[in-house]
Amino acid sequence: MPMTPRAGLQVDEQFAAFIEAEVLPGLDLDADRFWTAAAAVFARFAPENRRLLAVRDELQARIDAWHTARRGQPHDPVATTAFLREIGYLADEPAAFAIGTRNVDAEVASLAGPQLVVPILNARFVLNAANARWGSLYDALYGTDALGDLPQGGGYDPVRGARVVARAKAFLDQAVPLADGSWTDLTDAAAVALRDPAQFVGRSDRSRLFRHNGLHIEVVFDPDHPIGRDDPAGISDVVLEAALSTIVDLEDSVAAVDAADKTAAYRNWLGLMKGDLVETFTKGGERLTRALAPDRVFTAPDGSTVTLPGRSLLFVRNVGHLMITPAIQLPDGSEAPEGILDALVTSLIALHDLKGQGRFRNSRAGSIYIVKPKMHGPEECAFTDALFDAVEDALGLARHTIKVGVMDEERRTSANLAACIHAVRDRIVFINTGFLDRTGDEIHTAMQAGPVVRKGDIKASAWIAAYEARNVAIGLACGLNGKAQIGKGMWAAPDRMAEMLDQKAAHPKTGANTAWVPSPTAATLHALHYHQTDVFALRADIAARPVPGLDDLLTPPLAAGRNWSDAEVAEELDNNAQGLLGYVVRWIDQGVGCSKVPDIHDVGLMEDRATLRISSQHMANWLLHGVCTAQQVDAALLRMAAKVDAQNAADPLYRPMASDPANSLAFQAARALVFEGTAQPNGYTEPLLHAFRRRARAER
Repeated sequence: MPMTPRAGLQVDEQFAAFIEAEVLPGLDLDADRFWTAAAAVFARFAPENRRLLAVRDELQARIDAWHTARRGQPHDPVATTAFLREIGYLADEPAAFAIGTRNVDAEVASLAGPQLVVPILNARFVLNAANARWGSLYDALYGTDALGDLPQGGGYDPVRGARVVARAKAFLDQAVPLADGSWTDLTDAAAVALRDPAQFVGRSDRSRLFRHNGLHIEVVFDPDHPIGRDDPAGISDVVLEAALSTIVDLEDSVAAVDAADKTAAYRNWLGLMKGDLVETFTKGGERLTRALAPDRVFTAPDGSTVTLPGRSLLFVRNVGHLMITPAIQLPDGSEAPEGILDALVTSLIALHDLKGQGRFRNSRAGSIYIVKPKMHGPEECAFTDALFDAVEDALGLARHTIKVGVMDEERRTSANLAACIHAVRDRIVFINTGFLDRTGDEIHTAMQAGPVVRKGDIKASAWIAAYEARNVAIGLACGLNGKAQIGKGMWAAPDRMAEMLDQKAAHPKTGANTAWVPSPTAATLHALHYHQTDVFALRADIAARPVPGLDDLLTPPLAAGRNWSDAEVAEELDNNAQGLLGYVVRWIDQGVGCSKVPDIHDVGLMEDRATLRISSQHMANWLLHGVCTAQQVDAALLRMAAKVDAQNAADPLYRPMASDPANSLAFQAARALVFEGTAQPNGYTEPLLHAFRRRARAER
């Protein structure tokens, strides 16, 4: 790509033009000032970024050597803890403290509800997610298996419709009970009187607005509607406040490998912050246009106006510290750290929101919300804190305007979580658990210790329970209650809503005030759980429990013996290989970073790089320890390439792998992720994926 000089940097011409012609106008910040400030930030932080990555490698090398020397011995928690403390992997615990974060929106600090994560490169998905603040419960129940079965084709089924209405009214009886009788028996919209009148918030021409556990419920009355005309009271829908917040993702769910990709991603973020992002597409033969939803306006009982946000509060997830980007070359000719670029540009773009220059407001509290993934321990968190200080100074922002979400998805962060929170204590607004990446890092960290158990059995490991419990307990102990989100991970099966309704009810009961869902429909259904459980009422009891110790957390999921049959080994390899290939082939050949990928049983699962990390690291571990041979791995990859080809046969953009694996870059990328897995930094998949994606583009 052609480069152009800016303040000693070499900047991709397309990217420079985007910043100068699209982002900076209206911000009272000229191009020379911005690039000079950006160059100073890179000069200060790029060397430290490299040093921190070297520390990761040094610690992993020492852990590898320790495990290799002890191989075959039983796990010793005392010796393990002492060793990790000796090498600096375990930091000193900070004295008791409470975070000092201020100017936090209610969606983060004092409300409990679902959270979406959406790939930033897909404008249609981004708009759907941003608009998922409100969702039709009738539609979510009717169109999914939430009632136990799926709707049949052939038009509206009144019998199913009646079941939907009965389920929704049962929910209303639980969340906003009437003073007398059931919602099922209501015959007059004007006669709605609640057992607790304080739950009534307001009305519009055709609806009544209520509140329960902080979340709003809108009951729509329309006797002329096809549904409302058959309802005794004319109720045509029940609309739930659902996705309180959405993470717009630059990281694991996107395939952004060069300046053009980054520019497209940043342009969508700009459209969200300015409120003018629009996407037109064809669906079912009809031309449709998506835009951001307006706010919702009601009249309060006293006649005043009640205005509620029509959109999710938006976070933006930057990339971690590992990757570099060709969008900018530093004065020494090296590519710039991508995470530093993300911090500068996503914050710069968010100035449009802070200055009130967009159609809508994202943060009414005047904050910028950045989720920072894959940080290893408190030193890296402190680096992010200092980086955000510098970005605030460069953009003329007050200190701690930029808030940070710390993803607890790396073992070194899990083991030092209180110290990590302390390092960003005046800007932290979010911690969460991410089972998938955390499992990949668990395997990689203990790679030399021995073979791990089968992938499905890892979920029952002692460290998982300790990890989930410690996250909430430490968050509450550090004062996050009422100031920040404590979150739980993703439900990956978007077509299995009945199962989600059953299992994900557990997340609010842990004291977490948000959890990830894969779609707006799932957000609407998951919102039911926050009506069933008052998260904030539970927290006092949870906070009184002791914080689980480190022994279980630091116990790797090693197999007691290699007693798997050949059939079991083949089954495990096939499972991993199919998941690996099914995701990689879309990433490399089509640039799709997140999609619903059929698993080995043809169940569609939302896949991103976190799932890929587990599969590749698990196969690399078994290969290293002789559980399987290279020939068995290659055989599994070939078998599963044929299966993935068949699963994608209807996709006109798909490139088959099995017929010519040697010339399929996707197949070769998947193979490299396994055979080079032990050497990849922290078991991450991005370096290989980026390299193969760039090759795929160059060969077309």
